Amino acid sequence: MYKNYSDLQVWQKAHELVKDIYAINFKFKYDEKYALHSQLRRAVISVPANIAEGVARQHNKEFVQFLFIAKGSLSETSYYLQFCYEQKYISKDDFEKLHDKCDHIDRMLGSLISKIKADF
Repeated sequence: MYKNYSDLQVWQKAHELVKDIYAINFKFKYDEKYALHSQLRRAVISVPANIAEGVARQHNKEFVQFLFIAKGSLSETSYYLQFCYEQKYISKDDFEKLHDKCDHIDRMLGSLISKIKADF
């Protein structure tokens, strides 16, 4: 079992993604600023938070469940980023950088899930 969530590389990458998204200068229309921006931030921060919560669980099956929840939140984040790009709320460069990070984290989560499931 893992002792500290912050030692996991996937948590570190997810935490970086949160900071990157918080740092991006989104060009939202006034009515979207609070709705979509808030949804995006809630989705992205849920990724490392669920990894951390999973580490704190007593059983590997519970940990895997929280990793799948993190994957779901990551997919939600990816969709919001795609929508923001299509609406020209973020630049192409920002979208590509963030989308690539989402893909990388998704693969890392999948690998970790497979590793843990092999230990069942």
